[in-house]
Amino acid sequence: MLTQQKSSVFDWLNRHFLSCPFKAHFGIDCPGCGLQRSVLALLKGNLPESFRFYPATIPLIILIIFTVIHLKVDFKFGAQVIKLVFTGIAVIILINYIYKIYNHLLIN
Repeated sequence: MLTQQKSSVFDWLNRHFLSCPFKAHFGIDCPGCGLQRSVLALLKGNLPESFRFYPATIPLIILIIFTVIHLKVDFKFGAQVIKLVFTGIAVIILINYIYKIYNHLLIN
C-alpha cells in the first residue's frame, strides 16, 4: 500500500513539472533544465539518474541546507564558504551546459 502511494505521488509530480519559458521561446534547454527531473530521481533514491539529469542538484541542496544553518548559527566564515560553494556550483552548471552543447543534447 505504501509503495503504491509513493508511486502515485511520484507519478503526479512527474506529470506536473513546471515548463521552461526559455525552452518554450527558443526551443533549446536552458542551463537549469533537468533540475526538476533530478530532484524527483533523488527523491526516488536514484542517485546516478539524478546526477545524469543535473549534476549540480546535490551541491545545491547542500548549499541551501548550509545557508539555512548559517542563518541560524552564524558561522565565522559561513559567508565565504557560501560564496565559494556557489561559485563551484556555477562552474558545474556551466560545464554541464557546455557538455550538452558539445554533444547536441539541448533539443529533446
